[in-house]
Amino acid sequence: MGIEDVCLSIKRGDSWSKTMYFENEDGARIDITGWTIFLTVKAKASDLDTSAVISKTLTTFSDPTNGEAEISLTPTDTNQAIASYVYDIQVKTNVGEIYTIVEGILTITKDITQRTS
Repeated sequence: MGIEDVCLSIKRGDSWSKTMYFENEDGARIDITGWTIFLTVKAKASDLDTSAVISKTLTTFSDPTNGEAEISLTPTDTNQAIASYVYDIQVKTNVGEIYTIVEGILTITKDITQRTS
């Protein structure tokens, strides 16, 4: 699996989700049953995982036999200081292999509307 470099921009306090599809080198979907997906967002790459501003661990997926997983962030997750952070998404396969599949910069931007009712 190669590493994809993706920059994200999310409004502070907004919900966010991304559906990911896992495929083999021929483009066929692969079964991700038993996998774990980690999303980690930090101020600096050298920060400990315990200091992450956002940390998600997924073990249940929208359609694992067809290689489909959805990563979701809540308004609480994205209610962070307005700044740019480093992030990555790693997978741990059902046989214990670990791959970083996406990394980049996640920017939390100022929200205009702050009321929720």
